[in-house]
Amino acid sequence: MKHKIVILLLLFTGFVMAQESQENYTFSLEEAIAHALQNNYKAINASRSIEAAKKKKWETTTIGLPQLNANVNYQNNFVLQKSVVPAEFFGGNPGEFQEVEFGTKHNMTASATLSQLIFDGSYLVGLQSAKVYLQISENAKEKTDLEIREVVTNAYGNVLLANESVKVLENNKKILDQTLFETQETYKNGLVEEENVEQLQITQSQINSSLSNAKRRSEIALNMLKLVLGIEIEKSLTLKDNLDQLANNNVNLAILSSEFNVQQNIDYKIGLNNQESNRLLLKLEKSKALPSLAANFNFGYNTFGNEFTMFNSDQKWFNYSYLGVGLNIPIFSSLGRSARTQQAKIAYEQSKTQLKETEQTLLLSYQTAKNDYEYSIEQYNVSKENLRLAERIENKQGVKFKEGLSSSFEYTEAQRQLYSAQQTYLQSMIDVINKKTALDKITNQ
Repeated sequence: MKHKIVILLLLFTGFVMAQESQENYTFSLEEAIAHALQNNYKAINASRSIEAAKKKKWETTTIGLPQLNANVNYQNNFVLQKSVVPAEFFGGNPGEFQEVEFGTKHNMTASATLSQLIFDGSYLVGLQSAKVYLQISENAKEKTDLEIREVVTNAYGNVLLANESVKVLENNKKILDQTLFETQETYKNGLVEEENVEQLQITQSQINSSLSNAKRRSEIALNMLKLVLGIEIEKSLTLKDNLDQLANNNVNLAILSSEFNVQQNIDYKIGLNNQESNRLLLKLEKSKALPSLAANFNFGYNTFGNEFTMFNSDQKWFNYSYLGVGLNIPIFSSLGRSARTQQAKIAYEQSKTQLKETEQTLLLSYQTAKNDYEYSIEQYNVSKENLRLAERIENKQGVKFKEGLSSSFEYTEAQRQLYSAQQTYLQSMIDVINKKTALDKITNQ
C-alpha cells in the first residue's frame, strides 16, 4: 500500500511540474508574433467572425433551396358555433328560423408543405452580397493580424528597451558608486573640496531614481507584452532576442527603393469591399422592380368526430393536396422604389470617391512611413557614433577628475552627456524597429 502511495505522489508531482513548465514561455520576436496571431483575444474573435460569415453565406444560400415544413393541428370545439336556417326546411312555419350547429367537436389535421423559390432578383443579389460579406470578414481578419504584428513588435521592443535601460543604469550606478567612494576617501584626506563629493551625490540620487523607475517600467512593459500575446499575467515570459540584434535585423535599405502597390494595402481592399457592397445595394433596389415567382406543394390529411378517436385504427382520415404557383409583380409604388434606388446610387458614388481618397491617403502615408524609416536609420547610426564619443569624453574627464586636473562640475557634465547619449542610442534602436514595422504594415508585408 505504501508503494502505491509513493507512486501516486511521484505521478502527481510530475504532473504538477509538467503543468508549471507549460506556463513558462520563451519567444523570439517571430515566435511571439506567431503565438499572438493564434492566441491574441482580438485575433480569436476575428477568426470567429469569419466562421460566422461562412454560416451567414450558407443561410442566404438556403433561401433559394427547397423548404419542407410539417404541421399538425388539433382543435377541440367544446362549444360549436351556431347558425340559423329557415325553419320550413325542417317542417316549421314560414318566416321562422331554426338554430343549427355545424362541425364536430374534435378536428385534427396533419400536412406537409414543400416550397421552392423559382425566381427573385433580391435573392440573386443576396447570394453575391453573402460572398462580399465573407470577403469583408476575411479582410478584417487580415487587418487585425497586421495590427497584432505591429503591436507585438512594439511591445516586444519596449520590453527589450526597458531591460537594456536597467542594465545601462545599473552599470552606470556601479561605476558612479565606486567613483563617489574614492572621492569621499580623498576628501577625508583633505585633497579635494566637499563640492566634488556633493556633485557626485546629486548624480547618484538621479541615477538611483532613474534605475527604480526603469525597473518598474520593465515589469509593466513585460505585462503589456503578455496581454497582447494572450498570455495570463501571472505566467512567466522570457525573450530570446536582444535589442541590438533586433535593430540590426530591421535595417534594410533595399525596401526603400521598392515600389509601393497600393492595391495590396488592406485599407484599400476594405475600401473596395465598401464600394462593392454599395454597388450590390444599388443592384438590390433595382431588382425590387422585377417580378418574383415561387411554387409550393401541400399534401395532408384531416379527420374529425364528436368523440376523440383520432388514433384508433378504424378512424377515417381524408386526404387533400394542392400545387400552387405565386407570381408577384410590382406595378406602382408612388416613386418610393425610385427614391430608394437614387439613394443607393448616391451611396455607391460616395464609396467610389472614398476609395479614391483612401488611395491618395495611402500614397502619402507610404511616403511618410518611408521617410520616417530612413530617418530612423540615420539617427541610429548617428547616435551610435555619438555614444562612442560620449564614452571617450567621459573616460577622459574621469581620469582628469581623479588626477585633480578638472572640476567635479566638468566631470558630472560629461557623465550627464554620456547618460543622455546612452538613452538616445537605445531609443534610436527601438525607433528603427517600430518605423520598419509601420512601413511593413502599409506595404502589407
